[in-house]
Amino acid sequence: MLSVDIQKRLGDFQLQVQFETGSSPLALLGASGCGKSVTLRCIAGILRPDEGKIILNGRTLFDSAGHIDLPPQRRKVGYLFQQYALFPNMTVRQNIAVAAQKGRRKETTAELLRRFHLEDVAEHRPSQISGGQQQRTALARILSSEPEAILLDEPLSALDLYLRRQLEEELRCALTAFSATSVWVTHDQGEACRSCRQVCVMESGAAFGARPMEEFFADPVSVSAARLSGCENLVGAVPRGTEVEIPLWGITLRRAAPAAPETTALGLRMQHLRLAREGVENSFACSVVQSAPEAFSDLLTLRPLSAAPEAPLLHMEAEKGRWAAGDLLYVSVAPEHVLTLR
Repeated sequence: MLSVDIQKRLGDFQLQVQFETGSSPLALLGASGCGKSVTLRCIAGILRPDEGKIILNGRTLFDSAGHIDLPPQRRKVGYLFQQYALFPNMTVRQNIAVAAQKGRRKETTAELLRRFHLEDVAEHRPSQISGGQQQRTALARILSSEPEAILLDEPLSALDLYLRRQLEEELRCALTAFSATSVWVTHDQGEACRSCRQVCVMESGAAFGARPMEEFFADPVSVSAARLSGCENLVGAVPRGTEVEIPLWGITLRRAAPAAPETTALGLRMQHLRLAREGVENSFACSVVQSAPEAFSDLLTLRPLSAAPEAPLLHMEAEKGRWAAGDLLYVSVAPEHVLTLR
């Protein structure tokens, strides 16, 4: 169990983070510059928070009031950096062995070389192996130290798409086998959803609490969180009980439950929009502004017929090859998929 409740000021930037997580991988999700990496560095002991506490499995790693600040080497926290931070003059085998416990160094290293499919490059140096092999070496080195928590800082950002998906799967398997605390920093909602069961959203240096991933996608709560979750259609809205008025589009949509009074915006995910007939619940007429081909569908840009000139356009996926600018169609969304946001 990892408990983090810290504050840290860096110039004009204020970090205020509070969350708890257990053995299920936690995604720390946020836009670039929101403080995700700063949070990991505070947990690892690379940066010192100004205030607060960090507790791992009952051990206090940091407590400003109690004047406790364990050095990184005593925290039992493994940190997978974006650029892996391997020792360039050591072989793969040596990079892994250097962090292992002395009494079982040889056995631990051999087992991790086998587990991460690195036996054929064990005597190579980092510059002689691929990016994927470098990442596996870095993760094996972390595990060789027998950490109680692993921190992953945008671990796939430097890889091309094919290799990213392959190594994402390997990381997931490794973390499942690790079965202890792990925090996965990313700005990619797809990566977060595939790899983690819980999510903690960071916005402008602030994060308060972890949520189940399914709950986050079903109800992002805020506009910025909805954007991070991949919601493509965001527009101002006014709550009217179980209905939501969208003045800029000139339409009203029904929700499955009453909208919160503090609602200021509405979100519609592309995958929840459907072609419909006139008169179907939550249907409204649109004109096609543009049709852009995707691999297996077309991405339609639509303007609701009653929309104001300054209104945001609507985006949805539809059957490939049927659409042209100026076409008229009806779109609908199920009441349970109408997201209300603040």
